[in-house]
Amino acid sequence: MGARTATTLGEYGLHTVGDVADIPQLTLQRLLGARAGRALHERAQGRDTQVVNPTPTPASISSEHHFDRDELDPAAHRRALLALGTRLRASGQIASGLTCTIHYSDRSSTRRSRVLSEATQHTVLLARAAYAVYESLGLQRARVRSIALRADAFRPAGAATRQLTLDVSDDKPLAIEAVTDRARARYGHPVLYPAALAATPALGRRRAAGQGPGPEKP
Repeated sequence: MGARTATTLGEYGLHTVGDVADIPQLTLQRLLGARAGRALHERAQGRDTQVVNPTPTPASISSEHHFDRDELDPAAHRRALLALGTRLRASGQIASGLTCTIHYSDRSSTRRSRVLSEATQHTVLLARAAYAVYESLGLQRARVRSIALRADAFRPAGAATRQLTLDVSDDKPLAIEAVTDRARARYGHPVLYPAALAATPALGRRRAAGQGPGPEKP
């Protein structure tokens, strides 16, 4: 009960729970509005219809990838940023904030945070935000040892909203997420990722030879 509600009740001589319990529900609704009056009447009578979840909501969910060797390949860096959405959907939460932490071979690190334009749990939307944070770092062939991504500022998934568009291509990645979640749960997360991030045979041979990803394209 807020200060404004307490003031309104006080003006009518209602100062205790016992005072409120003696007042008819319709009277409280006229004083406070339909929803607030009904809720206050129920609680004054010792009834609370809210469902209590005994499992505490996590303060954040993190995903961290450690590379087998110091990694220069931006595609490998990007693949490491894709694991968070599946865990968020399993938790029933949506995230409003995203933090990316890069650890380098010299033991230094860089951290960047971003507030999302709309809270989400969808991999494609989280990935866009994570890629934007990654691009803002301007790594320029940095030797990366690990990448950590953290989602926070949680809200229940039922409170999610989404700006509708007329572009059907925006809906396709969201429509197949349930399928990819089941595939990853069975075969592991690396089994599915965007084709643009797939390692090429030539890149695999260069890595095997210890030559790195090759010269950067202009």
